[in-house]
Amino acid sequence: MEKFVCHCGIVAPVDQVDVNTDVIIPKQFLKSIYRTGYGENLFDSLRYLDEGVLGQGAKNRAINKEFPLNFPRYADASILLTQRNFGCGSSREHAVWALRDYGFRALIAPRFADIFASNCVKNGVLAVELPETTVKKLFEALYRQPNYQLTIDLQTCRITSDDGINIVFTMDPSIRERLLHGWDDIAVTLQEADAIHQFELQQQKKYPWLWSPLKGQSR
Repeated sequence: MEKFVCHCGIVAPVDQVDVNTDVIIPKQFLKSIYRTGYGENLFDSLRYLDEGVLGQGAKNRAINKEFPLNFPRYADASILLTQRNFGCGSSREHAVWALRDYGFRALIAPRFADIFASNCVKNGVLAVELPETTVKKLFEALYRQPNYQLTIDLQTCRITSDDGINIVFTMDPSIRERLLHGWDDIAVTLQEADAIHQFELQQQKKYPWLWSPLKGQSR
């Protein structure tokens, strides 16, 4: 998993509350176990005027010119600014895969749905929760300035910008550690590899029959 230490990028808005995971990546695209290839269908029902079909491609589709991600000024955005309860609905991890595949490294909102936030951590995406008043000020700054950029430093837990924004945010220490080191669930487990090995050796001595191959099988 890619580390998240410090990131500077263009901010794009999705100024809506209660954006659920079916809006983020609709159900008809959930037929792959791979984490790539979802970016072109991110916010599919909002970005396009026609109904998306798996494998269709985006080249000849009707674009919704009023949706922000279709604005040229947000073409290279890597930070998403949104509203409360983002990622609610089903627990599909594909929602985070789609955001990451599109190019988003960080999300900012007053609140994220719990399972969605957990999935962000597992995929190296930083989800920062800020007070609604602070988010409102960021939206105002974003709408005033084309190609608005923020710098998010996870080491100092600080968000800054060239126009004087200086925000300190809080982050669960264990989540912060995982993102800074790029540790997914497997990497976290491997931190205890020696202890796991010692436990297995003890179990083999205490319950040897559990470790014996079945008749006709070899280990």
